[in-house]
Amino acid sequence: MEKDKESKMGIGGLLRRLVPYVLPYRWLLVVTLALTFAGSLMAQVNAVVLDRAVDAINDLLHLDGGFQWSSAAKILITISAILLGKEVLSAVITYGQRIFGEKIRINVSRDLSLSVVDRILQFRMAFFSQDGNEPGKLQTRIDRGIMSLSNTVKNFFIDILPLFTSAVLALVLMYAANVYVGLVATAIIPVYFWITAVQGRRMKGWRHRVFGTHQQLSHGILNIIESMGVIKSFNRERVEAAKQAALQEQSTDQQMQTRRISFLYEGLKTFVEQIGTVLIIILTAYLVLVDYPGMTIGKIMYHVMLFSNVSAPIRQLHRIYDDLNDALVYAEGFFGLLDAEEEVEESGQWSVAKGQQVQGRFELKNVEFTYPSGTHAIRDLSIIIEPGETTALVGLSGAGKSTIVNLLDKFYAPDSGSITLDGVPLGEWNTQVLRENIGLVLQKNHIFSGTIEENIRYGRPDASREEVLEAARKAYIYDQVMALPEGFESNATQLSGGQQQRIAIARMFLKDPPIIFLDEPTASLDAIATEQIKNSIDAIKKGRTVIVISHNIGQIIDSDHIYVLDTGHCVQNGTPDEVYRQGGLYKEIFDASARSMNVDKIASTIN
Repeated sequence: MEKDKESKMGIGGLLRRLVPYVLPYRWLLVVTLALTFAGSLMAQVNAVVLDRAVDAINDLLHLDGGFQWSSAAKILITISAILLGKEVLSAVITYGQRIFGEKIRINVSRDLSLSVVDRILQFRMAFFSQDGNEPGKLQTRIDRGIMSLSNTVKNFFIDILPLFTSAVLALVLMYAANVYVGLVATAIIPVYFWITAVQGRRMKGWRHRVFGTHQQLSHGILNIIESMGVIKSFNRERVEAAKQAALQEQSTDQQMQTRRISFLYEGLKTFVEQIGTVLIIILTAYLVLVDYPGMTIGKIMYHVMLFSNVSAPIRQLHRIYDDLNDALVYAEGFFGLLDAEEEVEESGQWSVAKGQQVQGRFELKNVEFTYPSGTHAIRDLSIIIEPGETTALVGLSGAGKSTIVNLLDKFYAPDSGSITLDGVPLGEWNTQVLRENIGLVLQKNHIFSGTIEENIRYGRPDASREEVLEAARKAYIYDQVMALPEGFESNATQLSGGQQQRIAIARMFLKDPPIIFLDEPTASLDAIATEQIKNSIDAIKKGRTVIVISHNIGQIIDSDHIYVLDTGHCVQNGTPDEVYRQGGLYKEIFDASARSMNVDKIASTIN
């Protein structure tokens, strides 16, 4: 419903949405408007001076005493002084009007960017897994929205406003000089606007198609960059290039069709404008010939130049109207993000009393959950995570292990059933308080652009440098970092995958939470590093609630309790030894893991 509403946004609606972003700069706006009005007055000077100059020179040529160079020189000096002075003053006014107008645009662009970033940071995780919200498409939606909306501000305050103010003043002067000429000039304007409106309606659908294709192109290029290793390893460069070529061909056809329509209507509008100029010249010349009161030879040039000031916005209108229509297309997606209240992550009010600590007892009862994509991940699940214990979630890929972690961290809400933490429904917990008490280490952790120290400090921004270094030592990354030329000031994104994993673990050590979720925490590490991290994790486990997800049997058998999952169901649970003796899926996984590791040969080698 919201989408339908947004799709009907017109230019007036677009400008109304921009008003709250412009109002904070009202004094800049007042100065810009004052300079705009002054500049519009300056724009009429040429027509007035030319009118008086032509009549003065004409009178000079018809003097009874004959032509006098002294009088002609006086006229030329006066004209030159006025026009040069006007140009200097106009340059100063135009500079001020543009610099203040540009300052408004830049500030509005910044505020738009901050508002959308603040909004998407509030969105629930389900939003980012919905179709159409992939990173590349979302980035295009935001970037083009900000660019087109800031250009709208520029068009209005730097382009449209001065032109239309000048046009109104010129039209007033035309009416003041001769009503008939003014009426002819006025009659041309609605015809031009009507043609422009028809053009906008015809092109809107094509603009939407172009926008959609641009999103696909951006997402496709981002996907190629992220998947470059896989593409090259399978020699699929030509396949990916062909996909992009097809999209580029589609984009080219759409853009050409858009331009064909645009050029057709632009030609028609130019023709109408020239018709207006011809009519003004013919009517003014006729009135001069019939000796109409107030009409002189100078008035011919006067009205032509004033009509030029009236038609100047018309000449620019097609470009500005095109930009506004682009802004309408992109604004729908951009403001759609700002208006998506239903996507904002909900938070309860429950918090831990001062002096107390989260115990970490999770209980899931009859939980059902389906991802926005339609994948039914959890089915009638009931499990208990006891505080102070290490609980392992075991199962084949796609069994729902990581989904449980997502639910416990409130990244998603269950479709039905209940989840409690320390007896309090998870939905009632203050989300920020909950996550402050949870440490999360994933199989693939995100490393931010910045230094290694900044990435570790992300776990606790107020940590001292010594605490950061100690966390690095616990994660067995300290020595490797110190071996780098810039040490902890090195770019973290340049580290290897295993090193980045240790940075993520150091981040968790620094946070030091009472609840820890480990989702394949050593998947990217070598055997020695795995053993080192395991020792560190074993040390931090004490007195904490820990949930481990791993295909590494060595990490599972150290758990106090395990739950075996199969397609979202819990099919076995108990201590590792108890569950193994039960047989079933866990034993199959355990034995298969042992065989894949060649345990017998390893044992004989050690012996």
